[in-house]
Formats: sequence, C-alpha cells, structure tokens
Amino acid sequence: MKSEKEKMLAGEPYKAHTEEMIAIRTKVKRILHKLNVTEYYTENFQHVINELCPNSAENIHLEPPFYCDYGENIYAGDKVFINFGAVILDGAKVTIGSKTLIAPGVHIYTAQHPVEVAERRLWENCLPVTIGEECWIGGHATICPGVTIGDRVVIGAGSVVTKDIPSDSLAVGNPARVVKKLNQ
Repeated sequence: MKSEKEKMLAGEPYKAHTEEMIAIRTKVKRILHKLNVTEYYTENFQHVINELCPNSAENIHLEPPFYCDYGENIYAGDKVFINFGAVILDGAKVTIGSKTLIAPGVHIYTAQHPVEVAERRLWENCLPVTIGEECWIGGHATICPGVTIGDRVVIGAGSVVTKDIPSDSLAVGNPARVVKKLNQ
C-alpha cells in the first residue's frame, strides 16, 4: 500500500492533510523560517537554500521571502534566480532550467483540486511543471499544474499560463497566449 507522499509523487489522488503529510510540511516550514527570517544573508544562507532544495544546483538563488510546500521536488538548474515573494507548490516535480529568471511574486502550482465539492473534500492530485532554460517569467505570473514552458521563453508580467508554451516565444495574458516568436 502506498503512502500519501508516494501517491502525491505518482500524480495519483492523495490526502494532503494526514499526519504524514503535515509532518513533512512542518519540517519544511522550519527550514523556510531559517531562510526567510533567521539566516537571511548570513554565512549560512546558501546552505539553508541547499537544505531546502537538495535536488537543485548548488548555486540556485532564492530571494526571501520564498514559500514552497516540500522543496525537495524543486529541480532548479545552474544559476537560477528566484526573486522575492515567489510561491512554488511542489507536490509534483517542478523543473526550472539553467539561467532562468523568475520575477517577484511568481506562483508555480502543481496541485489540482476536483471541481465537485464532494470529491474535493476527499483528495487532490499534482501534475509536474517544467520551465526551460534561459526563460524570464515576469512578475506575478502564475504557472498552472501540468504546464511545460520551452527554452528562452518570456512570460509577461501578470500572465496566467494554463497551457504549454513553445520555445523562443513571448506569451502574455490571461490565459497566456503566444504573441510573438523570438529570434535567437
């Protein structure tokens, strides 16, 4: 029988509010407190980032305050910069390609909830999000569950990305749509 965490990582319906899941998130919240409050730009700062996101490159930069559910499901490449106020709900894998810049207030969601209230009371599930290399995600953009963004993409500020965006594109709006192909 699978644990709720195993179900979550497999993209299956799971219960987010069990003792097991709350204990995991509570541990993460303690690390986030160190990142956002007690260790901000001390000599221990990068160590705290790497403790929170052990599957990311060692030189990932998280500008506090930063919020996530698990941290271990964030796979950020070399020289990724995430500006302040970002929220990553990483119940599923969130991949962020090297040299990608994420502006203030960006939200990345993997969690989905059923539309029907009776089902929503019982479970949720998560879908992975992938962001390519050398992207720029504009301020307060929202990336929805299951989305893949290609390489060298610019997402305009305030956009809501509900569908995949191909490489070398500028996408804006709600829902985000490609308005220009970029020359590389």
